Amino acid sequence: MTTVPTHQSFQNRITVAGMLVATGIVFGDIGTSPLYTQDSIFHNRIITETVALGTLSAIFWTLTFQTTLKYVLLTLQADNNGEGGIFSLYALIRRYWGRWLIIPAIAGGAFLMADGIITPPISVTSAMEGIYAIKPDLNITPFVLGILVLLFVFQQFGTEKIGKVFGPVMLVWFTFMGAIGFLALSHNFSVLKALNPYYTYRFFAESPENFWLLGSIFLCSTGAEALYSDMGHCGKNNIRISWIYIKLMLIFSYAGQTAWLIQHVGERVTNISPFYAIVPHAIYIPALIIATLATIIASQALISGCFTLINEAIRLDIWPRLQVAFPGRIKGQIYIPAINWLLMCGCLGMVLHFKESTKMEAAFGLSVTLTMLTTTFLINFYLYAKRVPIIFIVLITGVFLSIEITFLIANLQKLYEGGWITIVIGSCLSALMVVWWSGKNIKRHITERINLGDYLPKLIHLSQDAIIPKYCTNLVYLTTSGSAKQIEKTILKSILSGIPKRADVYWFLHVNITDEPFTLEYSVQTIAKNEVYFLTFNMGFRVAPRIDYYFRKVICDLEKTNELDLALRPELSYQDSQTGDIRFVLMNSFLSFDNALPFFQNMIMKLYFVIKRLSVREDLNFGLDRSNVVTENYPLIIRPVESPTLIRTDL
Repeated sequence: MTTVPTHQSFQNRITVAGMLVATGIVFGDIGTSPLYTQDSIFHNRIITETVALGTLSAIFWTLTFQTTLKYVLLTLQADNNGEGGIFSLYALIRRYWGRWLIIPAIAGGAFLMADGIITPPISVTSAMEGIYAIKPDLNITPFVLGILVLLFVFQQFGTEKIGKVFGPVMLVWFTFMGAIGFLALSHNFSVLKALNPYYTYRFFAESPENFWLLGSIFLCSTGAEALYSDMGHCGKNNIRISWIYIKLMLIFSYAGQTAWLIQHVGERVTNISPFYAIVPHAIYIPALIIATLATIIASQALISGCFTLINEAIRLDIWPRLQVAFPGRIKGQIYIPAINWLLMCGCLGMVLHFKESTKMEAAFGLSVTLTMLTTTFLINFYLYAKRVPIIFIVLITGVFLSIEITFLIANLQKLYEGGWITIVIGSCLSALMVVWWSGKNIKRHITERINLGDYLPKLIHLSQDAIIPKYCTNLVYLTTSGSAKQIEKTILKSILSGIPKRADVYWFLHVNITDEPFTLEYSVQTIAKNEVYFLTFNMGFRVAPRIDYYFRKVICDLEKTNELDLALRPELSYQDSQTGDIRFVLMNSFLSFDNALPFFQNMIMKLYFVIKRLSVREDLNFGLDRSNVVTENYPLIIRPVESPTLIRTDL
């Protein structure tokens, strides 16, 4: 009988709890879009019936094609052992198409981060703007800033306890949103005729200028990319079933707002959004509260998604090392302090710069469009890898690319209205990742490696030479090589040059980050029993790298299987530990002055080492106890300078 893998059964399982989690985490972003989508279209604009019905029609078909077909049905199929997101998708297909696909993956990840900077401000601001109906002159900016600061300060404590209320609160929000939408719709069910795509055609045919409204219409699909990224939290089938109810509530909300707009044809929308306009006065304050809570939860989900995104990028070697904390007991929950405060500064800056939600949508739509384009590009290669017939690949990706390029053109019109901020943020983040990735590749290619077997007799003799003072019992070198035949030359120089480092046991340890998220395995190659070992840890990109702890467990395992015997070491009779002392040696490179590099390569490497100085130390990155760590610096020479003729003048 075949056993179904755990992650596969989790993805296929449908449970009430899973659907509730999906409602609270996965759909938070897209679920708050009705607060600002139609408001951004009609703000300070005279309402016409054609535009009102055409907008509803375009929103319905955008949700159908972009969210339902592309993400809920197609993209969720591309799960990397239960995990989703653009970097998981890249990790899934790079084995078939090579590492060059990292470039579109980097671009998509960068603009998704930019989305994380603009989503909390626009969501919270749009919810708080409902208070203008009660106090038109109130300055809500301090309140929005206060909510955002509290939201980011809270991240360090994790969301394990409060996260349990996300699902119920968002379920109340979606039900409330759909109910008031249906109530407004009940006064004019005829607006449902706009679900006919003919009204989208009329929308464009009436005036070519209506094309530029697509940039605002596209806001209804924001959150679709986050939907894919959060797949690992609740399973794709729970997302798919939940989406049926979520989409229905969204359509009721948009249709109810359209019914209100039709009632006010010829008027100009100024001081209140269509969403708050359909809220009954008797429940206006509760509506304001639940909308604000919903936007906070949506922001929380996207912030957590950014942490996951960066953590995956770090493990894939396309983002500099940062300190990663695990604040709760929930599997996979992480907190990255540097990213948290960076996002907070970005969000506060957005609020102070734009102040109104309608002014933020230009930057918002552009970042989401660019992220979706890169996902479509990568999905194309995923379909090739799955041997889908070429005609279907061309048809599927052609349809989505046509839609997204159309939305992109419409959003580019808003480049000068604030969209340029998204381009700058996304470009800077992309450049950072490209520099780090390029620098790592250059360093990897010029690193000189040697066969460990050639030096094995010398290491064994050194280990047994009692004349030389003992450096430690277990001497551990972290190596980037996955094979004992390809050890870095700098490691052997560290052991043998100067005063040789005599140890009872020499360990060469390689950490391999796998494409699977939660792998935790190790393998040991005994080069010389009780003398030299090559150890490999295979760790998923979501596993905490506690190398110090795992290494001690490996020593204990090897002693139990008699593959290692430390009992005869005299110093152990004085120690409480049965493993002896452990010394980790980290080899840290710096760019030597003895390089003659071309301009571009020189710039890349200098930027790489600047970024490296700002990143977390290697001992923190690998979870090593600092008392056991020694860091040695060595010069990195990529292209040696030509030796000049040196003339002696005193003869």
